[in-house]
Amino acid sequence: MIEKQRIGTVGLGLMGSSIATCILAAGHEVTSLVKNLEERENALKRILVFLKEMYAEGLLKEIPEAVIQRITITDDVSLLAGHEVVLESIQESVSDKKQIFQSLETVISPTAIIGSNTSAIPVSILQGELKYPQRLLGIHWAEPAHITRFMEVICGKHSEADYANRFIVLAETWGKEPSLLKKDIRGFITNRIMYAMLREAFYLVENEYATVEDVDRSLRNDMGYWMTFAGPFRFMDLTGIPAYLTVMEDLAPDLNRAVQSPDLLRKIVGNGAKGISNANGFYPYTTETAARWEKKFIEFSYDIRRLAEKYSQTETE
Repeated sequence: MIEKQRIGTVGLGLMGSSIATCILAAGHEVTSLVKNLEERENALKRILVFLKEMYAEGLLKEIPEAVIQRITITDDVSLLAGHEVVLESIQESVSDKKQIFQSLETVISPTAIIGSNTSAIPVSILQGELKYPQRLLGIHWAEPAHITRFMEVICGKHSEADYANRFIVLAETWGKEPSLLKKDIRGFITNRIMYAMLREAFYLVENEYATVEDVDRSLRNDMGYWMTFAGPFRFMDLTGIPAYLTVMEDLAPDLNRAVQSPDLLRKIVGNGAKGISNANGFYPYTTETAARWEKKFIEFSYDIRRLAEKYSQTETE
């Protein structure tokens, strides 16, 4: 088992800072590579806030001000020499990610794991041009990365299973419950299923079957009620499998199969909507209500983590 080694990260934006927080809270020292050292102060402030939240919620036993002393932020890639795990979390750009990987390969060992935080780019594409592509894995985190138990570990065309297995063992010590994708597929597990759901949600709204509010209400009170506990296959076990075959044979031909993005989504993005971050989304917000929704989301994330741990699948097999 890999234990309490120094872990490397690349990128300290919002997600990168959350990832670094997760690793620090698990007891590791962290070396974070950034493009510009001017990012350092803002990143440290974000990470300290995250650590203080974890401490207040009982997920961190150490004093946050002491924990944050374990991170080194640098723009010098050579400081990642000797690290056996380096996790990249920069923008979703194939060329930028490949450039980072090539730089890493000049300083880390041939057996060190490189993990790429991506939600859409096929890992096999990212492995191209690497000297040692077998050690590159896709690591799909959920936001906030320091709270959620979600993680997908994706093998590309050239990945060797041993690297994935090693990383899963490590991630479990961080409080994660990783899923393994043995083969590369665009969107992985959750994004493929979520975007199929989103396509149908937009179809219902655009064709005036239901409003945005009613779609959200139904999903919150049905799928949102059982999904954390069971997942779709366990839920079918719990509620009787044959009915799903009957409904699927009747309903599947009627589901939306559009290959283009929804008109409503293109329209709202074209009008400048970013969501909570700029108080402009599918729902009306003021700056104050947007901030309250963001705060409620963090509180909910901690609550749902506690509930998921209470009904841990590994304890009930």
